Amino acid sequence: MSSNPFRSGFVAIIGLPNVGKSTLMNQLVGSKVAIATPKPQTTRFNLRGILTGPNYQIVFVDTPGIHEARDLFNRLMVEQALRALEEVDGVVWVVDASDRRPQAEEKILEIIKRAGKPTILVLNKIDLIKKGELLPMMDYFSRAYPFRAIVPVSALERDGLEELVQEIVAMLPEGPAYYPPEMVTDQPERVLAAEIIREKLFMLTRQEIPYSTAVVVEEFREDPEKNLLIIQATIYVEKDSQKGIVIGKGGQMLKKIGTLAREELEFIFGKRVYLDLWVKVLRGWRKEERLLRRLEFPYF
Repeated sequence: MSSNPFRSGFVAIIGLPNVGKSTLMNQLVGSKVAIATPKPQTTRFNLRGILTGPNYQIVFVDTPGIHEARDLFNRLMVEQALRALEEVDGVVWVVDASDRRPQAEEKILEIIKRAGKPTILVLNKIDLIKKGELLPMMDYFSRAYPFRAIVPVSALERDGLEELVQEIVAMLPEGPAYYPPEMVTDQPERVLAAEIIREKLFMLTRQEIPYSTAVVVEEFREDPEKNLLIIQATIYVEKDSQKGIVIGKGGQMLKKIGTLAREELEFIFGKRVYLDLWVKVLRGWRKEERLLRRLEFPYF
């Protein structure tokens, strides 16, 4: 018998928009579970990534960035993040060490205090700061709250991740595995496909366009004889002018989005993909519950 008991539990990854939460989860899990872009508020709902080791299973819940929300859609995103805290065994709070926002961090600290869950602070992007800045930062946070641990990492460089996993495992209760060991996410494949398409939209379009788009996979089926995955998806925008931008001159932008998404989907699913993209206008979808339901957002 192993002297180490099996530990398992759910851990929320929280933080301000754009601090590297999704990148951190993908690197920990060792697979692309959440989309990650340099733009804030890329994650729109709580995604689960699963990391199973010899004597542990960590179920990460990657949450939308906590921010001042104005419309219904953004308010629902933030509520999702806060609700996740009620249902987890522990919390990982990610702070961008290279871009400190003290007032906003203070608000998240208040949320952590209210939740009262064991919390590990991750100071991310340490590759972007001077060595001498790290210790004063760690000292400041250790006075602010009794964190279980403060772990400096660079998620992108995979620096400090082993220590972080050890600290998370130590924080978890003894318990069974919730998922089979080979699973890295409980996201349905069609949701992952929609997210990959949306990631390419985020990367290739500017200003308000990424935030005004939603992607729904209408068809997701395999043709086993051809070893082909057939995916048909609709990109919804809020205005006619946005539709023009997403399609692009002579359909060039839509083609580019489709090519990048298809290449990545082929890599993830390990088979050829036929991807058919359509663009439709759905006015004001971010403001109306009825439309959010129609777009299959998992808030309801």
